[in-house]
Amino acid sequence: MAASSAPASAADLEVNGRRYRLPSAPTVVVCVDGCEPDYLAQATFGGHMPWMKRVLAEGTALVADCVVPSFTNPNNLSIVTGTPPSVHGICGNYLYDSASGTEVMMNDPKWLRAPTILAALSGAGRACAVVTAKDKLRRLLGHGMRGICFSSEKADAATVAENGIDGVLGLVGMPVPDVYSAELSEFVFAAGVQLMKTRRPDVMYLSTTDYIQHKHAPGDEGANAFYAMMDRYLGQLDAMGCVIALTADHGMNAKVRMDAQPDVVYLQDVLDGWLGAAAARVILPITDPYVVHHGALGSFATVYLPAGTDAAALAARIGALRGIECVLTRAQAAQHFELPADRIGDLVVVSERSVVLGTAAARHDLSALEVPLRSHGGISEQRVPLVLNRRIEGLDAQRRWRNFDAFDLVLNHAQ
Repeated sequence: MAASSAPASAADLEVNGRRYRLPSAPTVVVCVDGCEPDYLAQATFGGHMPWMKRVLAEGTALVADCVVPSFTNPNNLSIVTGTPPSVHGICGNYLYDSASGTEVMMNDPKWLRAPTILAALSGAGRACAVVTAKDKLRRLLGHGMRGICFSSEKADAATVAENGIDGVLGLVGMPVPDVYSAELSEFVFAAGVQLMKTRRPDVMYLSTTDYIQHKHAPGDEGANAFYAMMDRYLGQLDAMGCVIALTADHGMNAKVRMDAQPDVVYLQDVLDGWLGAAAARVILPITDPYVVHHGALGSFATVYLPAGTDAAALAARIGALRGIECVLTRAQAAQHFELPADRIGDLVVVSERSVVLGTAAARHDLSALEVPLRSHGGISEQRVPLVLNRRIEGLDAQRRWRNFDAFDLVLNHAQ
């Protein structure tokens, strides 16, 4: 498993100010949605991940920081661009477009401000493949990339013209999974194994969904079963000679009071009471089409204020509320969290580990929650695993590693 870096060559790529070596072995980067590091600890301790246990001992095991907001879209795009949102522009799953005055999903590549490493690799003649659980990410991850790119959610609709492949269900040997299921992520891994067997791409990016992590804490039977499944597929990829880097887009925490009910600060209701109805606009960047498991409640919000409002004074007032970890002005948040200043509000609000932020109580339907709420978005969900199945000598384990260092490690050091 030992590996070392080599000096740059003329064949290296430069993407967004970072250099990457072309792969010499099949390379797989995996983003496990919602993977709090304790999931791996509990599953390996319980004997559910024998492959991972060996990799943690013999490979490279780091704990890294994801970007804040700790949501899916910003972090997946950070991983595939090697940059924070201030560079690639994707600062949430959802935003307020001040130019049009509308609230929109950030699924369209028009929001992307930087090229991806995958696009650069395919442009250099390397065969690339992307499999993502939810279709919301597919167009962003595959933007500018020539190769295979499809989602579990829409696998039955994949065509050569649109996705670089057809007949996906026959290849994988699974039906299209329900979007709210562990099988949606299993399809990603099963597809990755079959693509490696039949197409052997030079570089493959696999991105799962956090349905299980929203429902199960580390060590739960459902969580351990999910990670055991993942371990089997990763072991198969390893056996085929793949160099693998595994990281996550964010962690996950319980967001409940002692009575197991969601612990929510309904920020729009608070601001309506202070400033007048609808004077301020609260945006929840966790919002996406799949809200059953989290009710669009996360630990990060951005606030647009009416003209003339003293933002610093209001930040202090919000910061004094129970359950609030920090409130930053636009300029402070852009600098501290490396966010694009033109795509966040006048204030950024982050709640504490066990607390989530909502807009108005009347807008959140929590009736579909089957278990106590688990969610993410804040600083408390920033720590994620960064694991490689090759030992890299000489790494400084004390420095601040980021999940978007994954491609640097797997291409520049682990080959």
